Parts: sequence; structure tokens; C-alpha cells
Amino acid sequence: MSHDSDQTFPEIREAVRRLCARFPGAYWRALDRDREYPTAFVTALTEAGFLSVLIPETYGGSGLGLSAGAAVLEEIHRSGCNGGACHAQMYTMGTVLAHGSPAQKQGYLPKVASGELRLQAFGVTEPDAGTDTTRITTFARREGDHYVVSGKKLWISRAEHSDLMVLLCRTTARADAAKPSEGMSVLLVDMRQAVGNGLTIRPVRTMINHATTELFFEDLRVPVANLIGEEGQGFRYILSGMNAERILIAAECIGDARFFIDRASAYARDRSVFGRPIGQNQGVQFPIARAYVQMIAAELMVQKAAALFEAGLPCGTEANMAKLAASEASWYAADMCVQTHGGFGFAEEYDIERKFRETRLYQVAPISTNLILSHVATHVLDLPKSF
Repeated sequence: MSHDSDQTFPEIREAVRRLCARFPGAYWRALDRDREYPTAFVTALTEAGFLSVLIPETYGGSGLGLSAGAAVLEEIHRSGCNGGACHAQMYTMGTVLAHGSPAQKQGYLPKVASGELRLQAFGVTEPDAGTDTTRITTFARREGDHYVVSGKKLWISRAEHSDLMVLLCRTTARADAAKPSEGMSVLLVDMRQAVGNGLTIRPVRTMINHATTELFFEDLRVPVANLIGEEGQGFRYILSGMNAERILIAAECIGDARFFIDRASAYARDRSVFGRPIGQNQGVQFPIARAYVQMIAAELMVQKAAALFEAGLPCGTEANMAKLAASEASWYAADMCVQTHGGFGFAEEYDIERKFRETRLYQVAPISTNLILSHVATHVLDLPKSF
């Protein structure tokens, strides 16, 4: 296993770098100031086929494994761009692919692969449940050939820029289910028909440009034909998608770490103070070297998690650990890069402060560091549960 990620999917990485060169820092700074969605960038990625690499060739995609998707997202972030606007297009469709009916797969996946439809929204988190997913209360009651959905979701990214949403809701109250993890179902919601007909989207302004929203459902009617898999088994269906999400976002963090290390190294070589390059000083070079060591270690964990996922083997613990290690490596590298640049690290034109804000997200989302540590403690080390 190579320590140099450039040895994995080199053609894909080079193609992604060329595409990202068309969207330099000025493009992202303008969007960040106005909180606008990077439509041109997402369109370019779609047309190049990068967002459909995980969709089987049968449905118009490339049919590649998760490692290929990780390579795409890593290079996007290493180039100074942001895959957060579109990374869900890779992993969210996995729920349809793995658990959807033949009609659902044939009806939606080719259109997602071509870009005719965007499947960017993943409706799970709720204000009063947080990461305790079994306590969601958004409820879908059956009325004939429709489900009627009522409830609320929070921190749902890209809802305003998605045609479809994978929605997790209860079809059996938690108190009435055999187990807390049962009684939840997955519905595929057509956002184009839902908005204004039972679904209201409210943007939530945050410290980063992430197109985050709050969703309100009031008697939204969703056809029973849009139920994915078996009613009541939805929690199990989304778990594999969550593993893919964590591995892919970990790859983004590796890309962020490389971005910060590249920028800090270049600046430390060129910037002279007191008659010498600041990178000659161990007080400057040691943190850069440590960031590189941490990034390489995290990268190996990401590669292991992706390999297990591709082999169809259990990988929940590895996906969690990869996400923790990579997010901490990227955050250390971000802090190091700002420190190396001094005042210039806070200047908008250097793009470091923007990337600094963006990479901080991943110690909180899609799952917090504390929840990962709790998982490892109780599932790996057999320590007693704290909640």
C-alpha cells in the first residue's frame, strides 16, 4: 500500500486537477461571500462523469469502487475546491442501488448518472434527536397508496439544490417498535413536487457556505411506490450509506490536509524573515512535518476502510476511525498553515481562512468525534456504555 496517494487512480486524479484548475480561489471566494451554490462547478463535475463513478455501468455510471470516489473528492479538496456541494451525489444513491426495487433503480439511477436528476439531499437529522437517530419523530402514516409525512429535519444540506431526497422517517412509533432501531422507513421524495405542497425549506446561515437547511413537513403526500425496501427496516438500509459517507468525507479531509501542507511548505520556503527562509527554522518546519506524518497515517486508515467497504466486509468501526483520524489531521494541518502564514493566513485572498473554516466542520459532521470515540470504546474495547 503506497504512502503516496497519487499512485492510486492517477488518470482520474490528473483529470480532476485539470477540471479544478478552471475554478480557482477567486471563484470560491465570490461564492463564499454571497453564500451561493457552485452550480458551474457541480455541472462540470457531472458532465465529466466524476459524480457517477460509483453508479454501475448498467445505469450509466463508471461502475468503480469507493476508492475511486475517494480519489475524486481528495483531489477536489487538495485543489482548493469544495466537494461538500456535491459529495452526497456519490453516497446517497447507494441506498437506492442496494435496496431499491428494479423499477426504482432503472427509473432514477440513469438520470442521476447523466445529471438529469440531482440526488443530493439526505434527510436524517432532527433538532431533538441529533445523532441518536432512533429518536427521530418525523412520521409517515399510510393512507391508501400514499404516505402522509409530518415532522421536521435540521442540518439537511443541499435541499434547495436537489431534485430528490432520501428521507428517513418513522412508520411505527419508537415505543411500539420491537427494537428502537426498527420501525423506520426510507422514502424517496421528489423535491420538485414536494416544495409548496407539504414541504417548506428554510435556509440556515452558517460559518461556511454549505447550503444548509431546515425542513418542515406538513402532511406531505409521498407515493407508496417511493418506499425503498421493506417498511420498518430503513435504519439498517442507511447504515451502509453512512459508512460510505464517512469514508468519502475522510478522503476530503486528506485532500484538505494536503492543501494546507502544500501551501505551508511553499510559503515556508519562500518567506524570508531575519535574512533566512522561515522554513529553515525548526519551530516552523517541525509542525509542517508533523502535519504530514498525521496525514499519511490517516490516509492509510481511509484506504483500509475503503478496501473493506469494497470487499463487502463489515467496516463500521474502520469508517468511523478513518473519519476521526482524517478530520483531526486536516484540522491540525489547517491550524499549522494559518500559523505558518501569520497574518497572511487570515487574508481572504490566500484561501486559507476559507478552507480553515470548511475543514473544521468535519469534526462535527457527519458524526461528531465524541460519538466515534464512544463507538470504539464500547464496540471495540468492550467498555460499558455511558448512555
